[in-house]
Amino acid sequence: MEPNEEHNQDQLILSIQTQLRDLHNKQPPEETQKPTAELLPSLDEVEEIIGYNFRDRSLLAQAFTHGSCRCSTSSYERLEYVGDSVLNLLISREDYFAYPDLQPGKLTRLRAANVDTEKLARVAVKHNLHKYLRHEKPLLDGQIREFMDAIADYPLHSSGLVNAPKVLADIVESTIGAIFIDSSSSIDTTWKVVKSLLEPIITPTTIQMHPVTKVTELCQKHGLKLQFVDLWKETGEIEVFVDDEFVERATYTSKRLIAQNRAANNAYNEIIRKLSAEEKNCDNG
Repeated sequence: MEPNEEHNQDQLILSIQTQLRDLHNKQPPEETQKPTAELLPSLDEVEEIIGYNFRDRSLLAQAFTHGSCRCSTSSYERLEYVGDSVLNLLISREDYFAYPDLQPGKLTRLRAANVDTEKLARVAVKHNLHKYLRHEKPLLDGQIREFMDAIADYPLHSSGLVNAPKVLADIVESTIGAIFIDSSSSIDTTWKVVKSLLEPIITPTTIQMHPVTKVTELCQKHGLKLQFVDLWKETGEIEVFVDDEFVERATYTSKRLIAQNRAANNAYNEIIRKLSAEEKNCDNG
């Protein structure tokens, strides 16, 4: 090999070694590369939060393991399935005896308000259960922060005006399922934990009407023609017209249902304002 060729080869090898060393130095510290599951606080704290000590700790670990987590523990899906059914049974039983004069339709709406995604997501963040979730979904933390900011304006329930991450409701249901299984299917033991977690439980006096139902009933009462115009695919907007005149709109590009609920709520407030103004004019006249 000619001297120049040997020199060039040595330079190339040195360059490659330098690049590899620089690449290695740019890697984040070993601690930050650990899976989410290894960076979470101990699940012992969950037992303190919910007031229940597990006999089978693997159930607790499973209850907080999302399907995206590449770890040995199974995901929470089976426990969520059990917890969903158990929760519906517990709330149905409680409301049946607590409100003996309430008709089935109102009992159904009351149960739905206490077990829907938003209510259970509120339970998760209120008790900081989301901090123990094992997952590998980078966008999830931002969605949870957005939800926590949004519910600040609605102390009890927004009735569909905020977007609640389903995973938050999932871990509450999976925790309920884990307790039910671990306690040998004890309804009383499970209810004791559930009742504490769900406080404040929504009652017939605190339940709020859904915004679409609310604006629909208002228009029916006053003989007004209500129409929703769906522009969501194009602009993320839902517009509301009353008697063929534009009243209000709302935009929420992430979810059509939230946009519709917000449009209905905005329209309701605007219609109430107009009706009040008309009533004042009549009184003055």
